[in-house]
Amino acid sequence: MLSRREIRAKYDAVAGVYDRLEAIAEWLGVRALRREAFGRARGRVLEVAIGTGKNLPCYPPEVEEIIGVDLSPAMLRVARRRAEELGMEVALLEADAEALPFPDASFDTVASSLSTCTFPDPVRALSEMRRVCKPDGQILLLEHGRSRSPWIARFQDRRADAHARVLGCRWNREPLELVRDAGLAVRHARRTFFGILHLIVATPA
Repeated sequence: MLSRREIRAKYDAVAGVYDRLEAIAEWLGVRALRREAFGRARGRVLEVAIGTGKNLPCYPPEVEEIIGVDLSPAMLRVARRRAEELGMEVALLEADAEALPFPDASFDTVASSLSTCTFPDPVRALSEMRRVCKPDGQILLLEHGRSRSPWIARFQDRRADAHARVLGCRWNREPLELVRDAGLAVRHARRTFFGILHLIVATPA
């Protein structure tokens, strides 16, 4: 497993080309799922592992505030440029998802996409999202994990270690299990694309 320092360095190195690397996944349906997932945001929003800010166009204009955090300064720079191009006011901070620098019950919506695969301790990161979410708030997740297709799942399992060495992504994790292990209550869950992609709406309890 990569350390946080190694993960930061890897994402810093690819920040300038990251969106191009992910272009095929976006075309295959991730972009539409982003709109579906994050169009539900309301109130004060925290996006954890905001990356290059690909979710920013998906937030409704009536949200009160958007704060984004990421471990990689270079990814945050790309997100800042995207926010400027969109004419959006977004506060961007370098922070560790497993130790969020916010008080308990600070946000109406906590959002994250394609990130639990990379967190060294995903249950701890999800627990932090639960902590900073208001009791009547919501946690919106777009994740990917182990496929429902046996042959795809076997391939993911065989290649898991090699794939994780590239950008720290553990692509055979089970997002729903992680969400429940973190004490979140799943209110809505949908899987698509051979069961790999997960859209999850959860609450702190």
